Amino acid sequence: MTRKEDRRITDMGTLKAIAHPLRMQLYRALHIAGAATASQLGEQVDEAPSLVSYHLRKLAEHGLIEEAEPRSGDGRERWWQPASEGLSVHDEDFRSAPEKAAAHTAFARLLVDQRADLYRRYLDERHAWGAEWTGASSDVESTLRLTPAELTELNKELRDVIRKYDEKGRAEEASGDTEGRENVALHLYGFPFRT
Repeated sequence: MTRKEDRRITDMGTLKAIAHPLRMQLYRALHIAGAATASQLGEQVDEAPSLVSYHLRKLAEHGLIEEAEPRSGDGRERWWQPASEGLSVHDEDFRSAPEKAAAHTAFARLLVDQRADLYRRYLDERHAWGAEWTGASSDVESTLRLTPAELTELNKELRDVIRKYDEKGRAEEASGDTEGRENVALHLYGFPFRT
């Protein structure tokens, strides 16, 4: 499968569409599954398929997801897939007006909250993962002294390494190497602060 590029969100309408907590959950679940129906996603997020369908249509209106080829013989099922490999939202696209900056901040906070919830869930359940997974998991905090240009370069290098491992893992899985393979969340934040 050809790798789709990330979709850069630059308009308020699309940002508001994805900044809804349930829609972000659905987008993330759909990204992990590759393709799914509203019923399948509803089971994952514990919501009625009719409500999930409504939110999927809203995501599709903004080109964030698209219809997928059916994966079953039931012609009544509507399958959805992400329209891009991922999403990116950049500060420079939303700093021109206070309401744009506020929407961007609200979206970033939603992501942080959902990521923290995912990590908390892992912490609560890590005993069930076994020593191999808990030994491989990481929680790292580093304090660096960098310039904006150095942080930009570091971010690019980290994205390149992440992309390399993502492509390798997907290729191995596509060739049938699925033993012990799980979804892995990797959250990195690089930001300035003063003490």
